[in-house]
Amino acid sequence: MNFRKFSLALGIAVFALASCGGSPEAKQVEEREKQDKKDSISLIYNPAEADQQIDSFMQNLHKRAGFNGNVLVAKKGKILYQNSFGWANHLLKDSLNINSQFELASVSKPMTALGVLILAEQGKLKLTDSVEQYYPDFPYKGITIQQLLSHRSGLPNYVYFAETVWPDRKKGMTNQDAMSLLIQHHPGRYGAPDGRFHYNNSNYMVLGSIIEKVSGKDFAVFMKENVFDPAGMKNTNVYSKAVYEKIPTHVVGHDKVWRRSVVQNYLDGPVGDKGIYSTVRDLYKLDLALRDGRVLGKALQDSSFVPRSDAKRSLFSYGYGWRTFNPPGNPIVYHTGWWHGFKSLFVRDLKNDVTIVLLTNMANGSLNNLDNLYKILEIPILRQNAYNANGEFVQ
Repeated sequence: MNFRKFSLALGIAVFALASCGGSPEAKQVEEREKQDKKDSISLIYNPAEADQQIDSFMQNLHKRAGFNGNVLVAKKGKILYQNSFGWANHLLKDSLNINSQFELASVSKPMTALGVLILAEQGKLKLTDSVEQYYPDFPYKGITIQQLLSHRSGLPNYVYFAETVWPDRKKGMTNQDAMSLLIQHHPGRYGAPDGRFHYNNSNYMVLGSIIEKVSGKDFAVFMKENVFDPAGMKNTNVYSKAVYEKIPTHVVGHDKVWRRSVVQNYLDGPVGDKGIYSTVRDLYKLDLALRDGRVLGKALQDSSFVPRSDAKRSLFSYGYGWRTFNPPGNPIVYHTGWWHGFKSLFVRDLKNDVTIVLLTNMANGSLNNLDNLYKILEIPILRQNAYNANGEFVQ
């Protein structure tokens, strides 16, 4: 090859590489790498600089209230405290570490709601759509997606109903199996659509099913592509007993006392209402991504924080996948979870940019004793002494 031909070939190759580098896929990779670097700064933590008040509280919660799990507390983009307490599996004496994956239980619900709102943002569904638009044989007429999101559907709880009709207790049930059981057996509903707030796992199991129908993808795949990856959540997965004979995590749920580990069963198959496994640091990444608008636009995200449950206590309500708490000028969203030996709490103070994540694999009452933690962080949420006899917030 002469020099001119060589130069021409080299120029074409350079142009081709430059073109590839400018492709949407390459730009997406580049942006993801930049974001990972930014997130890594927010995730820097030096134990020697741990907040001593929070550490003292958590050590006491571990020793006196039996907290066994992981904790992360952050404020304004900086981790104030993170730690692991106790065993991942008491039988094996396997210690927890900060990247241990826990079953989030109902803390999965805010992420399922995000999945639905992402599809709405993409124009692939409307929140006013009815369930029968996606499942024509669905026997409970007039239920909309927004009623499912806010627990106002009146549906029966499949968790209780399935116990009497699922034939093989060793086989994990899929979301589509659960939908088929509701369609086939049509158990009585709890109430009329939009009649009242009734917290119910069926709502989010149905939403998980709708995500699969609309996207044409398995729930786990859709959530990874549209929520976990954009948020940089590298240690977060959807695990279903319908897919895995044994859920691939070293953390085992325990029921109040160490000698009783909780065995997973067919009800660990349906997902959306539960079934997402994550870490305290990944949930903090989700918080950062939501604040940056990387997962969902501001308009739909704000709509998910609007109280919709008509709760008796006006400060506490439920939006789209989030429990809401609205003391004057201080909006807070959060969710709790409890399933098969796991309990969880995810709190986001939207005004003061405070994040609290507590994940435990010992289903005792330790997460009911957090008043002093909220006081340390100057968060009024759930403090027993924060309300007068009329249920009104007291500064």
